[in-house]
Amino acid sequence: MDELNGRMIACQILITGLIARVANNSPDPLRFLTDFRDEIRAVVKGVNIAGMDNTDRVRLIAQQTVDELFSLMKPPSSD
Repeated sequence: MDELNGRMIACQILITGLIARVANNSPDPLRFLTDFRDEIRAVVKGVNIAGMDNTDRVRLIAQQTVDELFSLMKPPSSD
């Protein structure tokens, strides 16, 4: 389980870096991040979770993970 958690953290870091990189290349990085976050939240809200008794808990954790990833990003500096 520790190996799986480590891999998930590595994937989250990679995805966060990729999103930040794309945002920095966009004309309006903050708007890009906001729109992208909203799209990801909509996907998590609508995805079909099969084979689980408590899908609401899984969905809540997924939403919290998305929020956590985006909270790690901050607007680019004005430098």
